[in-house]
Amino acid sequence: MLLDEDSQAKYLVNLLQSAGHDVITVKSVDLMNHPDAIVLDFARQSKRVLLTRNCDDFQELHQINPLHSGIFAVYQGSDVAKNMSYQDILKAITNLELAEYAIQNQFIILNQWNY
Repeated sequence: MLLDEDSQAKYLVNLLQSAGHDVITVKSVDLMNHPDAIVLDFARQSKRVLLTRNCDDFQELHQINPLHSGIFAVYQGSDVAKNMSYQDILKAITNLELAEYAIQNQFIILNQWNY
C-alpha cells in the first residue's frame, strides 16, 4: 500500500504494518510535492493500492485511467468528530478484506466500509 502525503502519519503507518500490510509512504519514495498523476503512476508500477484523503483529484484520475491496483479514498468533512480515525481506516480495510471485495481498478470510499 502507498500512503499519499495527506495520509502518511507514522501512527497510521504503524497500525497498518502491525496488521500485516506492506506499507510505504510518498515521503519514503521521494514523491513529496509531486503531482497526483505521478503518485498514482508510481502506485500502478509498484502494484500498490493508494490510500488518500485527496479524494476528488484521485477520483478524476481514476475516471481518466481506471487501471491500477486500487484507490482507497477517505472523505473528511468540516465536522471533525465524524471523520475517520486511523483505527477506523484500518477497520474499513479489514472489512474490505473480509468481504473479499475486488479492489483492483476500483475507487473505494473507505468511509462506507467503516462499520
